[in-house]
Amino acid sequence: MRMSAGRVSEGPGCITWWGFSPARNLLRLGPVKSDGEINVLLVGSGDPRHILKTVVECPEKQNLHIWVVEKSMEVVARQLLLLYLTLIQQEKMGINEKTEVFLELFGNTEIRSQTAETLRQAASQLILSVTETTEDAMHPCLNTTILKFRERDELVRIFKLWIQKPSPADSAPAVMPKAWDYRVRQHLGSRYDSRNGHFDWDLRMKLHEKGVMENLKNCVLVPAQCGVISKQQYMQWRERGLAFEMREGVYQIPNPTLLSIRVFSQKGDKVGVRGYWGDIVSSPYLSFGVESDDKSLLKTQNGQHLKTAQDISFANMQGLFQSLSSRWGCVTTSPSDTEAEKEPTLNLMHLSGVSVTFLPLDSLQKLPHKQKYCHYFNTIYFSANCVHQLGPMMRQIAAPDAVLVVELAKYILDLNKQQEAGFREKVASLALEAGFEPCREDGSDGVNAVFVQQKK
Repeated sequence: MRMSAGRVSEGPGCITWWGFSPARNLLRLGPVKSDGEINVLLVGSGDPRHILKTVVECPEKQNLHIWVVEKSMEVVARQLLLLYLTLIQQEKMGINEKTEVFLELFGNTEIRSQTAETLRQAASQLILSVTETTEDAMHPCLNTTILKFRERDELVRIFKLWIQKPSPADSAPAVMPKAWDYRVRQHLGSRYDSRNGHFDWDLRMKLHEKGVMENLKNCVLVPAQCGVISKQQYMQWRERGLAFEMREGVYQIPNPTLLSIRVFSQKGDKVGVRGYWGDIVSSPYLSFGVESDDKSLLKTQNGQHLKTAQDISFANMQGLFQSLSSRWGCVTTSPSDTEAEKEPTLNLMHLSGVSVTFLPLDSLQKLPHKQKYCHYFNTIYFSANCVHQLGPMMRQIAAPDAVLVVELAKYILDLNKQQEAGFREKVASLALEAGFEPCREDGSDGVNAVFVQQKK
């Protein structure tokens, strides 16, 4: 069947399963926020990397409210799943096991049977959370109460698909190896037979080159964090979609959280095909695996990194989960004595003072017309794939002295240097129209552009 869907065959794909930039504490970008209540709006972040990094480093005296707008319910479902896994108490799931399960579901097209069982259990609990009829969310960090009824129904449909065990009769696009290979063939075309050389070029001449930063003062080149993405692991991911293989085990069960519906045109009709439509070039290592506060993880010997992006992803997530458990591990969603009649169904860590609320897919254009969100958000984040939605309406929802953070195209490998520079200029132009100017305090790394409101 010949299908046409515009630019869907390009490397980044048409759905954002993970971001094209490392995790950031958004409160540290731009002028430092004071203690008190902070509202952060995330538009199209694709994964919870910024949420987790910001929550872990949030001062104890700050009340942090994060609001999330995504482009599809499949991405919302993944966000909820990864947050749910993060919140499981250490007594129920050890930190090492949690880290392995999180990274498998986050970046692998195929997973182990133990991970698949954990996914089914989590999906069952998330169905209970989404279908709860009370006005208050079962958990403040899994708040879907503002979503439209049809969006919540869609979430339930997705979670039920995750619970189903794979059937031998599944059609070709839904079988993950074939779905992945289809994307690779579409992307490379006639270059498919020489794909190993193409993969190696993308790694050495694009990804590794992205991390070579010129030190103008000393006129030297400093090796990059992207050098930690090893050839063996990157080539395996490009070939099979397997990014994290942390122990001896059989990775052969399709990861249903990375499957979605893509609508194609076929002879004038619209045809929905379930397959893998996400990134096949930049890699899931970017979110958690190319930076670390522990500089020992970035050491080199004879010009080679001693640790890989998988090692660093594991260490970063392990440290993040440990920090959450140390700070909030003893506090759960169990009811107080005065609310004993409200039996909880989600026995998760309760992050005091922190909430994560998912907004309807079409929220961005509607927020400026709602009194609640008038000059409301202290930090606003746009991913690279949602920059086109940045506009003058930001003036209505941005709080005084708000910070705007926009993900740039540094790690979108299909773009050349001229296109990347053009993207940066476009971002600056859109930010100006929205009432923001570049933040002079920000030492830009080319990954995100940071803006502050224009002085009146």
